[in-house]
Amino acid sequence: IPAEIDVVLTTQPYYTSSYAFVYPEAAEYELSSFDDAVLKDLNIGVHLIGDDYTNSPPAHALSTRGIIDNVVGYSVFGNYADDSPPGKIIEAVATKDIDAAIVWGPIAGYFAQQLDVALHVVPLSSAAESESLLFAYDIALGVRKNDEELKNTLNALLRQHADEIRKILIQYGMPGIGNADEPPNNLQQVK
Repeated sequence: IPAEIDVVLTTQPYYTSSYAFVYPEAAEYELSSFDDAVLKDLNIGVHLIGDDYTNSPPAHALSTRGIIDNVVGYSVFGNYADDSPPGKIIEAVATKDIDAAIVWGPIAGYFAQQLDVALHVVPLSSAAESESLLFAYDIALGVRKNDEELKNTLNALLRQHADEIRKILIQYGMPGIGNADEPPNNLQQVK
């Protein structure tokens, strides 16, 4: 869970998860910021995150820049008899149904590595927007509010197994995980 949540007691963060740009490596453009002028000319996919079709932070960031007519919404939900409904947005980038997507990092990284098309997955920094519109979160484990003993045990295990955790994050394509000399929660992020 995000480490800042206060309804539970949280462990130390063990990685930072962020939204990410996803676009073909063969593209003639690069994306690193919501202020990249090329975004106005691309068909951009974003997830609709609620069953009430609530807009995600990327949709808000694009709309504040007047980028709305070329944005395509994808549901994170769907018929789970179909293969991986949340990954459909990444598949749409690979099949060129859209030019780029701005997706939660774990979805972006995992599904991008499952495809035969080479895709850039560029994590957004937490400073991508304002404090009220977050794009990166420190991720921790949550325990009952009064369970300091379990929290301390889990913190010790997170430290003890940091290398194994890093390997799992890399295996699942987590964007922004640095080299092996950096702790798992110290990501190289793009502003």
